[in-house]
Amino acid sequence: MQTVQTIRETEEEIVDEFSLFDNWEDKYEYIIDLGKKLEPLSSEYKIDDNKIKGCQSQVWLVADEQDGRIFFKADSDAVIVRGLVSMLIRVLSGHTPDEIIDTKLDFINKIGMTTHLAQTRSNGLLSMVKQMKNYALVYKLKEQL
Repeated sequence: MQTVQTIRETEEEIVDEFSLFDNWEDKYEYIIDLGKKLEPLSSEYKIDDNKIKGCQSQVWLVADEQDGRIFFKADSDAVIVRGLVSMLIRVLSGHTPDEIIDTKLDFINKIGMTTHLAQTRSNGLLSMVKQMKNYALVYKLKEQL
């Protein structure tokens, strides 16, 4: 059985990847590339119930629980937002509800995301994080019933 990286290990990988770029133009290009690599979400999931509120762009997020771990899928109509959500999926997907709820997602600040995103994008990023943690909370509560 393969071992799953911890959230912190994945965050450190992302910070290392971003440290390779000298300027924010290159970092944005990298985020856009990540967005282009994100597997598109099936149209059946692109419904209002799966839309994240508080995002300037349209963002759909779905979660599925398997063997006590949560797996996320998402899509957006904006390529930079697809890149942002792909990083969140990379960090959080495949972890337990408690791990997801308890993580601080330090990589967002460490790579300078909060200071370089427009306010509306930054709010959207926070809304995506909040929704992912809400899904984790729902699955945790289901486990306890």
